[in-house]
Amino acid sequence: MRLPFYIARRYLFGRKNQNAINIISGISMMGVAVGTMALVVILSVFNGFDEVVKSLFNAFDPDIKITIIEGKVFTPDERFQKLKELPGVLHYSEVLEENALLRYDERQHIATIKGVDASFKEVTGIDSMVYDGEMKLKDKNRSYAVVGQGIAYNLQIGLNFINPLFVYLPKRLGSINLANPDNAFRKDFIFPSGIFAIEQDYDSRFILVPIEFIRKLLDYQYEVSAIEIKLHPAFDARDTQSSIQDLLGTSFDVRNREEQNEIFYRVMKTEKWAIFLILTFILIIASFNIIGSLSMLIIDKKKDIKSLRNLGANTKLISNIFLLEGWLISIIGSVAGIILGTLISWVQDKFELLKLSGSGTFVIDAYPVDLQMNDVLLIWLTVLFIGFLAARYPVKQINKKYLINIENNDNN
Repeated sequence: MRLPFYIARRYLFGRKNQNAINIISGISMMGVAVGTMALVVILSVFNGFDEVVKSLFNAFDPDIKITIIEGKVFTPDERFQKLKELPGVLHYSEVLEENALLRYDERQHIATIKGVDASFKEVTGIDSMVYDGEMKLKDKNRSYAVVGQGIAYNLQIGLNFINPLFVYLPKRLGSINLANPDNAFRKDFIFPSGIFAIEQDYDSRFILVPIEFIRKLLDYQYEVSAIEIKLHPAFDARDTQSSIQDLLGTSFDVRNREEQNEIFYRVMKTEKWAIFLILTFILIIASFNIIGSLSMLIIDKKKDIKSLRNLGANTKLISNIFLLEGWLISIIGSVAGIILGTLISWVQDKFELLKLSGSGTFVIDAYPVDLQMNDVLLIWLTVLFIGFLAARYPVKQINKKYLINIENNDNN
């Protein structure tokens, strides 16, 4: 393989009889480099946005969420005491959720009221998402609420501790009197202490209150709708999830963070692969230059092919020479593209030169970048495969047009 590589390298960088071949070869390398660079940069930016969105969800969603399969609420038993002692469990929080009607002054809004205990801040990163006020749910004997930005906007909530936020929940027990529907609801008031901003769906849907507040409204004592858990980073998350599922049995649904937002993660992966395929198709079109470059080189080197044949070179050796040259174009172009793409991604990540339009209204000010080596390796292998296919077609024409004719002339 050393001889074909040596000759292919000489053909690629040496002078040709037709200067157009050098130009087309250079254009081929440039096209591969630009396509590879675009793949690296765009996938890195996509990964950056993916990580930003995931970090926002991680501020509200726990590592593990446990719910009961049949029914809405359950009372934690001795199994949950054992669950707290599992090596991979770092923090444990009890949660009770229910849909409620909120009223602030004359405005109303339907929301999900989420009662949480004191450990909720340890399980999630919600305190880092509070942009107005503070993450305070209890102060001595008084309860407070932390509301989403969308709810605060719809209700025009101000953190003045003068106007209370009224919470209406339907009574669980007793019959509903249609003559007086107000008796079908239990209500209480609470003062907002903070406003959080995570994501539009969460911001317009959730309000956080102490779990005792919602238990009192629903006539519950120890019931919960879910148990949320933060895992120890030193332990394998999948193994800990399996241990929890084995401990609780089949009557409970134990989901990790990806399973809690299964549709979102599936859409993100689908979009990433769609972008990869679209850019790969563009790269395939750019690789057509390799076919043109090799075809012209083969025509230019007809005399060399005949000389190599007369010197005893077989069909495989001659084919490998031009196949390696086509591959060299792809290798050099892909390596240059990966270097340029990596450099651009690093500069953007380090200096944030490319800003988002409307800077200051988003969570981030510049395009995020997350360069992943698995993506770089996949891009490089894809480019090499496309380059191999692009070089394969003109090389096959050598056998059909030139080598067979040479053999026929030799036989005659």
